[in-house]
Amino acid sequence: MKSQPFISSLFLAFFLSFSQVVFSQNQFVFDGIVRGDTSKKQLSLVLTGHEYAEGGWDILKTLEKNKVKASFFFTGDFYRNHEFEPLIIAIKNQGHYLGAHSDKHLLYCSWDDRTQLLIDRYTFSKDLLDNYSEMKRFGVEQENTPYFLPPYEWYNKNISEWTRKLGFQLINFTSGPRTNADYTDPEMENYISSEEIMQTIWQYEYKDPNGLNGIILLFHVGVGEKRADKFYKLLPDLIKELQRKGYEIVTLETLLGDL
Repeated sequence: MKSQPFISSLFLAFFLSFSQVVFSQNQFVFDGIVRGDTSKKQLSLVLTGHEYAEGGWDILKTLEKNKVKASFFFTGDFYRNHEFEPLIIAIKNQGHYLGAHSDKHLLYCSWDDRTQLLIDRYTFSKDLLDNYSEMKRFGVEQENTPYFLPPYEWYNKNISEWTRKLGFQLINFTSGPRTNADYTDPEMENYISSEEIMQTIWQYEYKDPNGLNGIILLFHVGVGEKRADKFYKLLPDLIKELQRKGYEIVTLETLLGDL
């Protein structure tokens, strides 16, 4: 009889632990958040930048016109590029999220074997904190920017753990839509046109039981001169169609909830 409360407590602890896993609103890959709550018809737009920013002003005008907020993740090299400073200031003044994308756009782990690290923890930590140091020049404080998007969108559990121990949460795009391939140019084997990229979004919506609910769509503020077919030029059409279908484009904080 005395053991019954103990057994009940164990069962309750197991149930609560199981519930937290099953009913967690966010989806994770290698401990990085890749999708938000699939029960809500919401999604987020995320943009990254390192070397290029030719689409920045057009993107910003489109977002402002449609009253949409997005999240911009830039490397330290991007933040310290004086040519990009007016754009960064405008992004901040318009209330968009400014985040870190590493300082030097390092490759963290092998393309062939994701478990194989190419850097150590010290190198990772210094590089990321150097990125945040550059952000601080624009009045962006670490405590206000909890999300970190890894360079090349490539990482493993070690990187996620190191990120967490620095006080940040690693996030990544939702796999499926090919918007992250907007950097490819016709000379590359994996080249995909902007119209084809757009179609992958609607194909994903059709195939996934939850449609586009909770997804993180990632593309770039600039991709260089080799690609003339810029995906950001289709952003007005993308936003219009998403809104027509009833999706709400929200900030990462709204999509992912409190961390």
